[in-house]
Amino acid sequence: MTAIPVTIGRRMPQSAASVDLGAHAAAAPVASIGAPLVDTHGRVHRDLRISLTDRCSLRCTYCMPEQGNEWLAKTSILTLDEIVRIARVAAADGITTFRLTGGEPLLRTDIVDVVRRLSAITGPGGRPVEIAMTTNGIRLAELLPGLVEAGLTRLNISIDTLRRDRFHALTRRDRLDDVLDGIAAAGASGLRPLKLNAVAMRDVNDDELVDLVEFAVAHEAQMRFIEQMPLDAGHTWDRSRMVTQDEILTALSARWELTPVPGRGGAPAARWTLDGGPHSVGVIASVTAPFCGDCDRLRLTADGQLRNCLFSTTEYDLLPILRQAQGPVEEPFPPVAELVEAGIDAGIDGMLRSCVHGKLPGHAINDPAFLQPARGMNAIGG
Repeated sequence: MTAIPVTIGRRMPQSAASVDLGAHAAAAPVASIGAPLVDTHGRVHRDLRISLTDRCSLRCTYCMPEQGNEWLAKTSILTLDEIVRIARVAAADGITTFRLTGGEPLLRTDIVDVVRRLSAITGPGGRPVEIAMTTNGIRLAELLPGLVEAGLTRLNISIDTLRRDRFHALTRRDRLDDVLDGIAAAGASGLRPLKLNAVAMRDVNDDELVDLVEFAVAHEAQMRFIEQMPLDAGHTWDRSRMVTQDEILTALSARWELTPVPGRGGAPAARWTLDGGPHSVGVIASVTAPFCGDCDRLRLTADGQLRNCLFSTTEYDLLPILRQAQGPVEEPFPPVAELVEAGIDAGIDGMLRSCVHGKLPGHAINDPAFLQPARGMNAIGG
């Protein structure tokens, strides 16, 4: 079975998963399930971000328009069984962390079952996987006990402002109290590290940077500021509106002594301790200080597309592989059923390897020829 990439916006025909396209297949490495996912630049991939839905309970201005969104067809959304199948192959290939994203992952009605089944997966040698989640916090207070019991180990919660008027203007929804309740529940849950994320925006929330860090510290959380990236569905990103890492650190330095934390590895955020610790602050500077050289992440969209970079313009379609054999194979041919099942897993593994093999050295945001992805952040997965 040959793994093939597709250009975003075009769905591979159902028969394409078994078509030999020659050149691309020859370029991809040949390996069996269980070998590490290593790209042509030597980066070993250990993190798979799984988007559960493109829908969201907020309409953040830097992410998606308030109205007129084109949602993914329900028939294209991965089922829980399909997600688990992909995750099992990925874990066998060395993925150690599954991060659940969206859209808003808590909108998925089977979210507790998703966590429960993924947390039961083990990697080579019986090594357990880690289940993390990025959420806007709405519904978190209600669902968190079940999620923790199911095996959730880490949380990132988005909060761009502490002011009700700004929150309403930014998200186009009056849900700040729900987010704050979610953060309070997370702080009391014992899940650590607990991280709060904010997109820093000029003349929007750049006067709240210190307030946000103090809020995070009060909840035993780490504040992480994110440089605004060209990932909005409306393609209205303006570099001049972005608050840079240097500006963020300058603002925080007026309140705390910042000391760099070494040993970042593949983590997206660089960290600094506040007044020598124990608390710290992080900055994800994808635009001004890219960290592509240590990137160990892959992404799976809610409709079964593998992506090797947040800014990629190529996707690798898993749906034809997953759905090539609809319904059970009738007796008396159980060996045929076993062969079909093994072939699907081999196809998933092959697509993972083709996706990793096609990964570029970096995202090239600062290149004049950079093209913004066709999908918005809600459809890619955070």
